[in-house]
Amino acid sequence: MILPTGSELRRWDLEHLWHPFTQMTEYAASDPLMVVAGEGNELIDDRGQRYLDATSALWCNLLGHRVSEIDEAVRAQLDRIAHSTLLGATHSSAAELARRLAEIAPAGLTHVFFSDDGATAIEAALKIAFQYRLLTKGAAAAEKAVYLSLENGYHGDTLGAAAVGGVALFHETFRPILLPTLKAASPYCYRCPLGLERPSCALACAGTVEEILEREDGRVCAVLVEPGVQAAAGMLVLPEGFLPRVAAACRRHGALLVADEVATGFGRTGSLFACTAEGVVPDLMCVAKGLTGGYLPIAATLATDEIYRTFLGRYDEYRHFFHGHTYTGNPLGCAAALATLRLLADGRLIADVPRKAALLADALLPLAIHRNVGEIRQAGLMCGIELVKDRVTKTGFAPAERVGHRVCLEMRRQRVYIRPLGDVIVIVLPLTVRDDEIQRVADALSAALSEVFGG
Repeated sequence: MILPTGSELRRWDLEHLWHPFTQMTEYAASDPLMVVAGEGNELIDDRGQRYLDATSALWCNLLGHRVSEIDEAVRAQLDRIAHSTLLGATHSSAAELARRLAEIAPAGLTHVFFSDDGATAIEAALKIAFQYRLLTKGAAAAEKAVYLSLENGYHGDTLGAAAVGGVALFHETFRPILLPTLKAASPYCYRCPLGLERPSCALACAGTVEEILEREDGRVCAVLVEPGVQAAAGMLVLPEGFLPRVAAACRRHGALLVADEVATGFGRTGSLFACTAEGVVPDLMCVAKGLTGGYLPIAATLATDEIYRTFLGRYDEYRHFFHGHTYTGNPLGCAAALATLRLLADGRLIADVPRKAALLADALLPLAIHRNVGEIRQAGLMCGIELVKDRVTKTGFAPAERVGHRVCLEMRRQRVYIRPLGDVIVIVLPLTVRDDEIQRVADALSAALSEVFGG
């Protein structure tokens, strides 16, 4: 068998492959990174160059690449079966994974609905919340039901998930075909939409959630929140106390709280799930990304027993949840997830996150006074560095200047791979990141800023 050459693969990539969230004209004019292998926390390209994967394969790789325990678990599952439907049947890996997730989830989340990725987990949660409203309050209440989410929120790109999203750049194009939803103020403290400052603001952004729930008088069937961090918004760290206030407001007004832990789950912020850091137990919780250690696309929507039992009844009552996917509960993905959870089980990796997070904060601290660094935001091993043209006025750069993109290209020349969110340099490190690798990221960013901005 004759394998294609690197030049052939690069040509085929440009001729046929349409990349996500990518302006292909710009991409075609660049020198794309052709990844052919991974080892530890590094990517290896077709020219033999190694790059520290400081995006963790778009925030999903928890433990590095080619983890022997996960590799072996997937191989062992291949020796049994690669895929089997959960429609009318089950398989051992799905049953065990559901049990393990129920054991480690916030108390009360005892039922698990599998899907493929973060967006599909959110879609399931949205539909569960609506059908729960229908079954418990009747058709008239369901017809009036509406979802409430936050500005700058991101929950995926399928139509339901996009409808509850609030990142204008991603979602406004499709607004005419999206379900109408309600939006509350984002806890974007650096650029507070309410013009206030911490701590004198008294969490007025949480107050807007309370006010909308009060105003809508029971019409809101679910409130969606990314606990800890609004990740795709540029790593906006939620202020302490925000999530508990939203949770309490949901309880008062009969709205389900949906915790989108797709990016934050499985230790990245320093606790197994970000919502537990403030003692919040949601009604529905969505997980994906790190669930399989970044190996395979599998996601889960966890629900309380109360919600699950509402869907039970005789077949001819048609109370069951009419939703699913061909690869729901794929055995290979379940095997990878089980291996990942075993590696996290003793708690040592997650317990070390605060120490590593402090190292990252210290390593980035010298950059905080850079004339073009507006703010450094961090929650555990998730970090966003917002670049600005003017620190005093917080004026940003024009999109055409492509400042974030240029900084990340320079970091790539420093052998650190980063993908920006506009002019926010996003760092998401694996739990297995070494101390010297943390410093390597900071050094590469410092060199890149000097190269792009001078001095």
